[in-house]
Amino acid sequence: MTFFIFLLACAAAASTGVIFKPGAWYESLVKPGFTPPNWLFPVAWSIIYLLLAWAGYRLSLIPDSQPVLALWAAQIALNTLWTPVFFGAHQLLVGMLIIVLLWLTVAAMVVLAVRLDLITGLILFPYLAWLCVAAALNFSILRNNR
Repeated sequence: MTFFIFLLACAAAASTGVIFKPGAWYESLVKPGFTPPNWLFPVAWSIIYLLLAWAGYRLSLIPDSQPVLALWAAQIALNTLWTPVFFGAHQLLVGMLIIVLLWLTVAAMVVLAVRLDLITGLILFPYLAWLCVAAALNFSILRNNR
């Protein structure tokens, strides 16, 4: 049952991608050469959200994991916020600030998770790696589309 609570939180975050689609505005932006193809975003995020729910579930079973679970809650809130700010409001700078906070939160979560359970930390690592790409993409778009 606990897994499904984490999965529901991830589904709520994912739903912002359905509500606030990239659309013509995003297509018109100058993007860097390392921009992943459009089909990769929903695939990557679907995998990440499943891994994130699994990691949250695993963390919930570990004694004294409250600080990591607090970071889990903070990151899912920031994750949910980024899409409407970037794609909905077209606020590139605010989106950049959110993704930096998200990256820092996830990095701290990974470090603390590894200390509690190596497997859970490894489950979270693809999320941090994808956020590196997303942050670099956000920064490049911000820089090239003033």
